[in-house]
Order: sequence, then structure tokens, then C-alpha cells
Amino acid sequence: MSITSTGGVTGSALDQYQIQSESAGKDELGKNEFLNLLVAQLNNQNPLEPQGNGEFIAQLAQFSQVEGIEKLNGSMESLVSGYQSSQALQASSLVGRKVIVPTDKAVVDTSESFKASLVLPTTSSNVYVNVYDQAGVAVSRVNLGEQAAGNVSFIWDGKDASGNLLPPGTYKFEAQATYEGETKGLYTLLPANVDSVTLGGSELTLNLAGLGSVPLSQVQMIGQ
Repeated sequence: MSITSTGGVTGSALDQYQIQSESAGKDELGKNEFLNLLVAQLNNQNPLEPQGNGEFIAQLAQFSQVEGIEKLNGSMESLVSGYQSSQALQASSLVGRKVIVPTDKAVVDTSESFKASLVLPTTSSNVYVNVYDQAGVAVSRVNLGEQAAGNVSFIWDGKDASGNLLPPGTYKFEAQATYEGETKGLYTLLPANVDSVTLGGSELTLNLAGLGSVPLSQVQMIGQ
């Protein structure tokens, strides 16, 4: 005498789950449907060839995986929502403030002293900063003399080499130093005002007055 499955359920619960999911189109099955399929398979299995413990445990593990993925998706959605809210709050607090970024240009109000810094990789006996106007003409030089390695601050009074006050505008700062027997260019860290902030992507993008857009990760310091 042969005994066959009375319910006609064949294959593993995972196979049935996949078949049902594919036929359902956009109406995807969740953990409850998967569990129902697993129970139906157990109720209708061939008693002469019962499902092995190993296969049953594997299907339970698959069920746990389905449930875990659902919980993970929910946690990720919550995390992304919180991150976007944090970005928006951070963005609103940056607009109108001054930041320090690695650049060689800055919008300067020459009616007051312009404060910035440069990055010196090693001690130098001769450090200086050349200042150029928008036309690329050298208008001034800030001599800093001997300096130790590190961030070196400098101040430009907004005047040309003859002591005449220059008009406000965008100026270029070229820092140089003598070391290792030659003159080398240096990175400058200059202030800029944040006009607006662009949300989206992996991080905030700051739109700086006179400079364009820079990612938040490039900001060295945030001022008032």
C-alpha cells in the first residue's frame, strides 16, 4: 500500500513562498504567509518519508531570516528619516554663518582686517602670502618670516603695497614657504559666508558666497 500527501503540498516552504511571491506580483508575501506555508507542508507531508530534522531547521532559519529582513527594513526607514531630519536642522543653523574651508579665494570686506591661515608642513625661515585681485594682478604681500610647522595664522589689512585701501571684492591668496632648499606652495584655509545649503546625497553641500559649492566634510571650522 502506498501513502501519498493528502493536501498536495510538495517542495519546501521556501519554494512555495517564492512561487507564491512571483505569482503575486507587487503583492509580496510576508512572514505570516511564509509560516502558513511551512505549517501546511508539515501537515501534509508523507508519513513514510517525513521531513528530516536538518531540513526543518533550515526552513525555520529561512523564516527567521524573512522576519529579520522585515525588521531591518523598518529600522533602516526610521534611521533614514531621522538622518534627513537631522540634516535639515543642521542646514538651517549654517545659513548666514561663516566657515573656514581649504581654498585660495575669498570675498574680502577690506574695511576690516582679513584673518585666515595656511598649512605649513615643516619649519621654514621664509613664509609669505601673495594677494591678487580679481584681474590676477598682485596687489600685496603678507610677510610672516620664520614659522614652525602647523597651521599658521595671518592677517591682511586690505591695503596694497603702497598702503592704499583696496575696494571690497574677491581676492586670491597664494601662500608660499622656503624649505628643503626650494620655494613651495602651501594650502590656505580661508573664511567664507554660507549663503544656502543643498540637501540630498550622502552629505550636505554648502553654497558659499563668491566660491560656489563645497561639501560639508571640507569645512575645517564653523564660526558665528
